[in-house]
Amino acid sequence: EVQLVQSGGGLVQAGGSLRLSCVASGFTFDDYVIGWSRQAPEKEREGVSCITSGDGNTYYADSVKGRFTISSDNAKNTVYLQMNSLKPEDTAAYYCTAAHRSSLPKPCNDYDMDYWGLGTLVTVVL
Repeated sequence: EVQLVQSGGGLVQAGGSLRLSCVASGFTFDDYVIGWSRQAPEKEREGVSCITSGDGNTYYADSVKGRFTISSDNAKNTVYLQMNSLKPEDTAAYYCTAAHRSSLPKPCNDYDMDYWGLGTLVTVVL
């Protein structure tokens, strides 16, 4: 059974930092792309970042580029999202996501994610 267990998140002041973690189980880590999406109230879901654990390919949405960093620890089957210089507009529920890698190489943001974590709330206040 595929599981994505998230931790981190919380309340932080604007300009602060948080780190989200996602521990994956139930599949071979290197065979998947792992990502983070977010959903803010009354806004569309947004793919924030993703990583192909096997080759380190990464993607960042323009809204977070330069502020967020995704990384993976393959030995721990864990993906992290380090979020710096947080802004009120980053407030959202953040979801860890995963998809099986295709046989043909493609950017991780081209995948439709098959698995989702339960979500963790990030609130950024002034």
